[in-house]
Amino acid sequence: MKMFFHYNWMVREEWYRWCEVLSEEELLKKRTGGQGSILKTLFHIADVEWSWIRLLEGKDDFQEDFEKYNSLEKVRELDAQFRPEVENFVANWDDSMEHRVLKTSGRDGTIDIDQWGEVMRHVIAHEIYHIGQLSIWARELGREPVSANLVGRDLGEQLDNLKINDSK
Repeated sequence: MKMFFHYNWMVREEWYRWCEVLSEEELLKKRTGGQGSILKTLFHIADVEWSWIRLLEGKDDFQEDFEKYNSLEKVRELDAQFRPEVENFVANWDDSMEHRVLKTSGRDGTIDIDQWGEVMRHVIAHEIYHIGQLSIWARELGREPVSANLVGRDLGEQLDNLKINDSK
């Protein structure tokens, strides 16, 4: 699971770099699917990741409006602000957390009960889903999307190095 979080962070950073050549107009242009624009989708990915982790930690959810972060620079800064907390949570994940229970209020007033492991996998899948949408939009713009390939990213080696550094 940790590998997939690192994969998502790596791919997200590549998408940020991919976006650097686009105009603000193109980043905010209304599109079909996703969150309706490239930039809002990137904002949404970082927001949802951090919000779920905060819920697991028993902290307040993030409730900021996208309009405060409607530039690539601001979304990247927000993501950089969120990332240390998320990375710390992911780095300290262990098997004992898998079946812990998270109770949240459903939109219809009911109480949803989820296991932490299920939530973590949802966060991973959520980003991968939206990255697929970005890939479609990239092709509509006539540009090559960021590679979604996990193979060849040396993530296993990077995680092994993190374990070695964590044990020191």
